[in-house]
Amino acid sequence: MSDNIFREVDEDLRNARLRALWNRYGIFVIGGAVAIVLVVAGNEAYKWWQGSTAARSSDLFQTALDDIAAGDLAAGQEALDATIAEASGRYPMLAKFRAASLMADEGRTAEAVAAYDELAGTVDNPRIRELALLYASYLLVDQADVAGVTSRVSGMLFPDHPMRNIAREALGLANYRAGDLDAAMGLFRAIVDDPQTSQQLGTRAAIYLAQLTAQGHTLPEPAPAETAPAAGADQGDTQPAGDTGQ
Repeated sequence: MSDNIFREVDEDLRNARLRALWNRYGIFVIGGAVAIVLVVAGNEAYKWWQGSTAARSSDLFQTALDDIAAGDLAAGQEALDATIAEASGRYPMLAKFRAASLMADEGRTAEAVAAYDELAGTVDNPRIRELALLYASYLLVDQADVAGVTSRVSGMLFPDHPMRNIAREALGLANYRAGDLDAAMGLFRAIVDDPQTSQQLGTRAAIYLAQLTAQGHTLPEPAPAETAPAAGADQGDTQPAGDTGQ
């Protein structure tokens, strides 16, 4: 019987210690559990928000494309403006590209060039920046604006640049429109001779060259290199006849 009493006392003491521990640290245990639940719930809510926002952005941009394709340019422009203002991710940038091309389609060339230049000045990705500059350059071709095209594509004309041949085409066409056929032909020849030129672009450049040739224009022949004197030649051989050199 004494053993039972000791066990009951022991259990009471353990229970008392547990109650004391809980009274002292229970709030922290509950707080930690709540924090874990909030983190998990917040993560799931963020994933849902991302998916919802991406879906809305996609819907806005697709609405703009559909309206433009249907010929309702006013509604299409309104949807593009909404995409630029409200969408997330890359959709605002895509909407800006489409808005600039819409300006070009409507004959608002100066506004389109300015829009592409603004895009080039605001995007971080260098390839997207160069794409915007190329779009602006092709719009300047009809104006024979060689300086404007050059200022935009000069950084792409290096032999190892992935967009070098597109840049050569834009600059070649601008020179052609400006009447500098030598410069145009040299740029088109560089496209044709480049082993990494795409088939489509190479075909276009070959057509340009054929057109120039049909107009009676050819590239000037390179100047012949001066022949150096043969090694060991007697310098006295160049003296006038009868001159003994004495």
